[in-house]
Amino acid sequence: MRQQRKKLSDVITEQLESMILDGTLLAGQKLPPERELALEFDVSRPSLREAIGNLQARGLVERKQGGGTFVNRNLNAAMKDPLMDLVSQRPETQFDLLEFRHALEGMAAYYAALRGQPEDYEALKQALNELPTPKASESKRAQAEALGQFYIIMARASHNMVLLHVMSTMQSMLVDNIERNFDMLAAHPEAVEDIAKQRREIVEAIAARDPESARQACNTHLAFIEKTLLTINQRDTRVQRALRRLEI
Repeated sequence: MRQQRKKLSDVITEQLESMILDGTLLAGQKLPPERELALEFDVSRPSLREAIGNLQARGLVERKQGGGTFVNRNLNAAMKDPLMDLVSQRPETQFDLLEFRHALEGMAAYYAALRGQPEDYEALKQALNELPTPKASESKRAQAEALGQFYIIMARASHNMVLLHVMSTMQSMLVDNIERNFDMLAAHPEAVEDIAKQRREIVEAIAARDPESARQACNTHLAFIEKTLLTINQRDTRVQRALRRLEI
């Protein structure tokens, strides 16, 4: 039986979907003008418009009158429901998220080392070098967002679309977690220096294409953060108890 050829617009639709899945096109990002996309895909503008119409029908993009076409800003809304907001705001879940990050980021580091490309490693090194130096004068949120983007680049280097999608959908929650960690670590510059060194070791293991070392470096890094934060919490609890005794 003769196989039916795909419509050109369906082929373009799949290519644009892949760009959304692999993070080339991000939620809220404006698509290039039709003229540029038609040249890039080497297709007619009617075929391109039909492909964009397919994406719009699936809720992946939205058109704004006179403003162009944008990737749907709410693509990551599945992890932004009220229950997830409640989970992310509870202090005790800070360590639950750190435990989850062991699996998520360890896997990203492993597969980035296994099948990342030279351009992936360059992007990862650049993101690492551009991370803001923690200072009292700098916004903790800006630092956390930069670090969140660093982990997204690491996930992209894994070339695992499911892993990248999960990390992208959890981006806001992870950034919140990182920001709270920064707040707690602010008074411990020696720990912050160790953490920065560990992060560099993760990138070095990935660039050396050593999957097991990359995963181990990532897990060691997160275990150190978890242990440091637990020690700070216990110390603060003892101080609070001592102060309460003095007040009695």
